[in-house]
Amino acid sequence: MAVIEDVRSLGAELERSYPVYVRDRLTFRVGQLVYVAFSLDERVMGFAFPKEERAALVQGEPHRFHLPAASDMRFHWVHADLAALDPTEARELVVDAWRMVVPAKLARAYDASHPAGPG
Repeated sequence: MAVIEDVRSLGAELERSYPVYVRDRLTFRVGQLVYVAFSLDERVMGFAFPKEERAALVQGEPHRFHLPAASDMRFHWVHADLAALDPTEARELVVDAWRMVVPAKLARAYDASHPAGPG
């Protein structure tokens, strides 16, 4: 079972990433782009995810992933229940979301320096 502490330090360590509290909710940004956000109760993690792939993700594992509110469907976004993820998987989702908002050269540099993944 993953908890917010499993990914908090990772979000702060990724290049150009920084934490911000918006209405008492922890989010991680690169510039003005939010790539990860947590619910107030810290049970749900919203993260950047390709629009064209999210329906398959949610349909494949509806007990773990769900679509955002209708007003947020225009964004590249999906939600995960942290309790249904293991810590390594949660960290991988954060890194993949971060990759969506940084230049490709930063993502390649991260991959080169972390060949085993975020762990």
